[in-house]
Amino acid sequence: MMDLRMLLPALLLVFGVATVFAQAPDRECEAKNATNCEECLQNVSCLWCITTKKCITYPVRTILPPHAVCPLNDARWGLCWMNFQTLIITLSVLGAVLIIAIMVCLFCCCKCENFGSKRFEAKMQRQANKTKTKQEERRAEMKQRHEEIRKKYGLSGQNPYSRFA
Repeated sequence: MMDLRMLLPALLLVFGVATVFAQAPDRECEAKNATNCEECLQNVSCLWCITTKKCITYPVRTILPPHAVCPLNDARWGLCWMNFQTLIITLSVLGAVLIIAIMVCLFCCCKCENFGSKRFEAKMQRQANKTKTKQEERRAEMKQRHEEIRKKYGLSGQNPYSRFA
């Protein structure tokens, strides 16, 4: 329920600003000055000011209504129960949290991917070392067998053909 309360003002702000920018300025809002906040805010191009109890056309030339028109604490747009200042702060905090969450996700993904490749490289290095060790052991065994065969047949001394080399 609380998430819906935060999401609704954000959606109203986005769609309302788009609608306000798309509409031509008219005097429909000023005609509702003698009414209440709910009546005024039925039209998305209207802004209700609590202190003056006036319904005015949203000043689209300035993104935020100037203090001379209505203070942000007293301005209502889209919803009567949420003032403009709270709406701006809420959207700013949600935007910051979203940006931080995206940055953390990107950081974690890159770090985990890098960590996995380092682990893979270490595993490959261990396998290469193990293979090299086995190969050296086999060479040593082969050399030992050859020496035994040379001793058996009396060829362990100096090679008679070595002086020609």
